[in-house]
Amino acid sequence: MKQYTVTGMSCAACSARVEKAVSKVDGVTSCSVSLLTNSMGVEGSATDAQIVEAVEQAGYGASPKVTATESENDKANNSLEQLKAAQDALVDRETPKLRNRLISSLIFLVVLMYFSMGHMMWGWPLPEFFNGNHVAMGLLQLLLTVAVMVINQKFFISGFKGLIHGAPNMDTLVALGSAASFGYSVYALFAMTAAQVKGDMDAVMSYMHEFYFESAAMILALITVGKMLEAHSKGKTTDALKSLMQLAPKTATVVRDGVEQEISVDAVKKGDIFVVRPGENIPVDGEIIDGTTAVNESALTGESIPVDKQPKDAVSAATVNQSGFIKCRATRVGEDTTLSQIIQMVSDAAATKAPIAKIADRVSGVFVPAVITIAIITIIAWLIAGETVGFALARGISVLVISCPCALGLATPVAIMVGNGKGAKSGILFKTAASLEATGRTQIVALDKTGTITSGEPKVTDIVPDETFFEGTGNNAGKLLAIAASVEAKSEHPLAKAIMERAKTDEIAVAEVTDFSAVVGNGLTAILAGKMIKAGNLAFVSKFVKVSDDMRAKAVEFSKEGKTPLFFAADDRLCGIIAVADTIKEDSPEAVRQLKKMGIRVVMLTGDNEQTANAIGKQAGVDEVIAGVLPDGKEAVIRKLKKQGRVAMVGDGINDAPALTRADMGIAIGAGSDVAIDAADVVLMKSRLIDVPAAVRLSRATLTNIHENLFWAFFYNVIGIPLAAGLWYPLLGWKLNPMFGAAAMSLSSFCVVTNALRLNLCRVYDPKHDRKATPDRKNKTNKPNESEEKSMTKTMNIEGMMCGHCEARVKKALEALDAVSEAAVSHESGTAVVTLSSDISDEKLKETVEAEEYKVTSIQ
Repeated sequence: MKQYTVTGMSCAACSARVEKAVSKVDGVTSCSVSLLTNSMGVEGSATDAQIVEAVEQAGYGASPKVTATESENDKANNSLEQLKAAQDALVDRETPKLRNRLISSLIFLVVLMYFSMGHMMWGWPLPEFFNGNHVAMGLLQLLLTVAVMVINQKFFISGFKGLIHGAPNMDTLVALGSAASFGYSVYALFAMTAAQVKGDMDAVMSYMHEFYFESAAMILALITVGKMLEAHSKGKTTDALKSLMQLAPKTATVVRDGVEQEISVDAVKKGDIFVVRPGENIPVDGEIIDGTTAVNESALTGESIPVDKQPKDAVSAATVNQSGFIKCRATRVGEDTTLSQIIQMVSDAAATKAPIAKIADRVSGVFVPAVITIAIITIIAWLIAGETVGFALARGISVLVISCPCALGLATPVAIMVGNGKGAKSGILFKTAASLEATGRTQIVALDKTGTITSGEPKVTDIVPDETFFEGTGNNAGKLLAIAASVEAKSEHPLAKAIMERAKTDEIAVAEVTDFSAVVGNGLTAILAGKMIKAGNLAFVSKFVKVSDDMRAKAVEFSKEGKTPLFFAADDRLCGIIAVADTIKEDSPEAVRQLKKMGIRVVMLTGDNEQTANAIGKQAGVDEVIAGVLPDGKEAVIRKLKKQGRVAMVGDGINDAPALTRADMGIAIGAGSDVAIDAADVVLMKSRLIDVPAAVRLSRATLTNIHENLFWAFFYNVIGIPLAAGLWYPLLGWKLNPMFGAAAMSLSSFCVVTNALRLNLCRVYDPKHDRKATPDRKNKTNKPNESEEKSMTKTMNIEGMMCGHCEARVKKALEALDAVSEAAVSHESGTAVVTLSSDISDEKLKETVEAEEYKVTSIQ
């Protein structure tokens, strides 16, 4: 997506106009304009020149943002330029300008209000010269109003420019309202001079009450107040993004030719050696080659507890080295660092639009023309009703200045920006505004077992020595572990590593073995201290030694708990059992509980056998366990689950890529420094399952905030416009002064932005206020419909399949049919179980298989 900076936009009507103009350019496939950040994201083959020209023809300005080249040597330098440009774009220059305009306006406005309302309503004294000189008073008010209008000329330039281009905006409403007040007042002043010449003092006095100079000036001042408050609040919504940018280190200490030298971080190249002292920020992503330390990674992950690091461990830019002196090799620099990728991801998300914003966008596109039409109709209607020109004009002006398209346009993007920033601080990254909106609507969460629910690293859970083997009353468990570690030391199996890790933790001495041999799929043999040691599963070890019923019962018990029992024997006697398991993460049961409390069905996917899978599933507390699923079969399972509701797949983003892509929402967990996972819509930097309900919670809070903002924006205009038009005047005597209308307009956008800032108070890890989501109308239940599953499945009996290759041919042929969503083929049983997404004749299925030269005997 190409990024552009857009200038000249003042409200949602402006952003809608720019988006419409760019979308018409040949080669543009999508365009998203953000009023909040004055940016635009464009996808397609159109050139920068075409895009800029389209924006300029619409009456606005545009320029491409700084982009990095593909050259490795230029990446760091370009990244720094990008960062500076991004920081520069987020600097709040508007608030100081508006403040200066407001102060200057108030100086003239105070004098104007004294002469108009102060003297006329409360009889405040005037200089002798003005006593009885009404024309002079009118001229002074005119001059003071002109001064205020000149100070706030931007409203008129932008407003009438938009009108000329056929794209009226909020400034157009303000400019028309102020100009109408001023124009009618000038007419009254000229009429007063004519009455003065004729000596008609009664007419002179009546024309004094027809002046709306103070309204013309006050409208501009009040709208400026609102704009200033809005600009200040909008600046606050990007605080999270600004704080991320400020984390970027500026210098690095590198070692070149054996000498330490401090250089700019943009001069660091991949492969450079750099050093970091205690208390310093790590300048770029790297790998420790010397030294140990504890690193505070809270800036990136939100985790406040420092992480211990040693040689070969990865470190990330902007994290803080807290204790030791370390020497590192740069692995990723410039735009490739984790910090740069996070900043880019948050920025890109802000440049996209949530689907819910489409309603407001459509309304904003026609809002201003509709308001101008209503204002004209209001003036004509009151004139027909017999009211004075001044009364009718006041009602029309009130309609113009109370209407606020900005509140509609800001309702969604400000909430998205704050929500994204809040997530980034907690290590939860939403790639797009759509993903932030959709995560909260999840109905089913599918969890990959390994690395998601469990740690992904086997650990020793139980050590059961055979007491009859060991002599004495010493540490028999330790003795068994010593035997096991000595044998497993030469093995590369993951279970062997678990035993070695436990021996290291328990400080168990490992002895040297000879004649080591690995029996594939069974176990190990080796000679230790003159004894033949055998290690492996029950079937392997029981060939050589007698295993008691008690030990067999223990093994069965471990298997039911999802653990793998490893047997160890010396010569002809059993030494004992060590149970190893991929242990469940501490926070997994709580995470699952919170998801279920939110009304989300939790499904666990695993390639393990049913016994092991059910044991893990029971510990985690999931609703359903689907076992025996190979990595390439997860995508098919997700496809089935999607028929039951909106599905979020949670996995590591690598082996689970097809399933993450197939799901309505792909969530990559434990991304760490690899935040740019293409298959994922949401990236969780920490390997904690508790971040999944946190992401759902934040999404729901953001969506609720957007609904509140949209309600306020629509409600304000629906109530305000009829009141301003005087609809209630005949019944209740209610009428709205244009100045109060301008005040209401100035506060409406401020209220919307301030409400969005409340998201910063959202406690994403607090489940106290969780509630079940409203059921999806399209899916009345989240539970699988068994009758539907049965009716959509057919079993084909096939002859002629001899091997896995035959299976693959039949499977490929069947799944090529549009009506077939999955085909489970087995040459051993001679069957193909076909899952259908729509009706298809048995004859067509038979024809497809027999075209591959196999015979179909029956279809059930």
